[in-house]
Amino acid sequence: MTASRTLIQNTISTSIAGLLALGLATTATSAFAADAEKEKCYGVAAAGKNDCSTAKHACAGQSKTDKDPVEWKYVAKGSCEKMGGKTTATK
Repeated sequence: MTASRTLIQNTISTSIAGLLALGLATTATSAFAADAEKEKCYGVAAAGKNDCSTAKHACAGQSKTDKDPVEWKYVAKGSCEKMGGKTTATK
């Protein structure tokens, strides 16, 4: 391979890596902004509609019963108690 071809390939690889990093950074920033407007609400998730894992299972969407007090989902900040939920986990 010639030196100019290697230089072109390195430039392309670096450019692609930079674009991917920029995309990931933008996504992460958007996720943090969305989280600031939401809160965890325990006891309101319908079966199969929870947002994350608990001691009972390892993944979102695996809750077995409606309104289980240990299952949670993200809701708009300030709306949890109006929905009949709690912002802290039941022990």
